[in-house]
Amino acid sequence: QVQLVESGGGLVQAGGSLRLSCAASGRTLSNYAMGWFRQVSGKEREFVAAISATGGNTYYADSLKARFTISRDNAKNTVDLRMNILNPEDTAVYYCAAAARLFTIPTRVREYDYWGQGTQVTVSL
Repeated sequence: QVQLVESGGGLVQAGGSLRLSCAASGRTLSNYAMGWFRQVSGKEREFVAAISATGGNTYYADSLKARFTISRDNAKNTVDLRMNILNPEDTAVYYCAAAARLFTIPTRVREYDYWGQGTQVTVSL
């Protein structure tokens, strides 16, 4: 079992930045691809970004790759999501997820094995 806990969410003004962190326990993350998703109430969970198990490869939603950066520190068992130039459309609950994949970068919800509880990000005008 992998337990994931997100932190770093909050209220930010449009144009600002936030750094979300995901801390894992239970198993080392070095065997897992990691992803960030977000969800607005009443809508489907949406892929944001993912990073391979070694950290050598990343993948982003097309609309977000210019502003968001995913990174990981396997020694610390953490994964971060840096979000810049935030706008109100980025308001959502952000989830960290782990997939037992060594060589691929999953982008679908159903490909992930473990999920955190989510952290709320609210961007105001």
